[in-house]
Amino acid sequence: MIVILDFGSQYTYLIVKSVQQLNVSCKVIPFDVAISEILELKPEAIILSGSPYSVMDDEAPFCDKSIFELGIPILGICYGMQLICHLLDGRVGHSLKKEFGYVELIVDEKYELFEGLETGDVVWMSHSDNIEKVPVGFETFSSTVNTPFVAMQNKSEKIYAVQFHPEVSHTEKGLFIFKNFIYNICGLKPNWAPGSFIEKASKKIREKVGDAGVVLGLSGGVDSSVTAALLHEVIGDKLIPILVDTGLMRKNEVIEIQQMFKNSGIHIEVVDAKDVFLEKLKGVTGPEEKRKIIGRLFIEIFEKEALKFDNVQFLAQGTLYPDVIESSSSKTKDGPSVTIKSHHNVGGLPEKLNLKLIEPLRELFKYEVRVIGKELGLPDEILFRHPFPGPGLAVRIIGDITEEKVSILQEIDFIFIDELRKNYYYDRIWQAFAVLLPVQTVG
Repeated sequence: MIVILDFGSQYTYLIVKSVQQLNVSCKVIPFDVAISEILELKPEAIILSGSPYSVMDDEAPFCDKSIFELGIPILGICYGMQLICHLLDGRVGHSLKKEFGYVELIVDEKYELFEGLETGDVVWMSHSDNIEKVPVGFETFSSTVNTPFVAMQNKSEKIYAVQFHPEVSHTEKGLFIFKNFIYNICGLKPNWAPGSFIEKASKKIREKVGDAGVVLGLSGGVDSSVTAALLHEVIGDKLIPILVDTGLMRKNEVIEIQQMFKNSGIHIEVVDAKDVFLEKLKGVTGPEEKRKIIGRLFIEIFEKEALKFDNVQFLAQGTLYPDVIESSSSKTKDGPSVTIKSHHNVGGLPEKLNLKLIEPLRELFKYEVRVIGKELGLPDEILFRHPFPGPGLAVRIIGDITEEKVSILQEIDFIFIDELRKNYYYDRIWQAFAVLLPVQTVG
């Protein structure tokens, strides 16, 4: 396992994604975790993330310096490189010329970490500090026009660092860096596969759930569908998927979802709440107000339905790893968190239900969820469908909502998507949809 120390970077989840793309397991922990807790994880390598802070800030987040004495490979990224330099008695200073965006590398020496990289390769920079002096025992092997030290290593101590961000897609050969570090330097082998994940997840679910029932709010989207399929594989009919029909879904969507899950042996409890939603949304024009009304009403109806079933002790959610990263963060020494946004799946458990939360996919990314879904036998129609907003067509109708407008938009959207499928464009486009305007217009 690789441990990633999070110093508050918005790119931390991309480091995880890069590592997991190489089929190696990893775990993100806060930067200030005690060395004893790190050792309990038995890490085979450590990666230090970037950070919005400077190592010269009073509130700069520092890790325990003794990680450098563990004898395992360490890779520092951006702030992580500067922190290594700072803690090991090098020198960091403010840059005369800050670097943000695309920059061309100058590769001075082809060391193991840079196997496959060439001078002129484009990387993504985001820093306003520079290394002025590397620590004793380190050698540098790359630079840019504005930054003299872009990569450094102490091979005998197994400590490596880069000033740029290999985890972002803008760095053309970023995955080369991770591959070289993980496979060549650390000597790790791929240890993640869909079958092994399902086996481990199934064991955890059995241990946690036992004979209790589990309710799940099913939308028919990728996340909730794979969650349903995985749970049903383990606990069978003790899973109760509840689909609240708001009347704001796509044409024939409820029937299609029921049929697809019926083919997989999963019965869905459908709550017809179309009239209730339309009544509550009457005269409402603002998209944010629509969202709040729909969200509040959905929870009320879901709660009422969930309480009808005996021995239900758990609420399942299709939370993914990016949701967890977005909703949590590393804290600085003064306490404030570096948070991107809160996520609706995390921490939103209705207290009235008095249920425990189960999130079997919380360590996965979307592409991994699709792989798991495929392994569980879900059809491509579910796994590769386009994203759809939680409030449904309500936010694709500009202005007030009526039954007639919903019907018109459902029909338009159906025709549009059907034509995309017929002409083989649907799977080549990330998202496509129709919007109903409150005025007549021409293109």
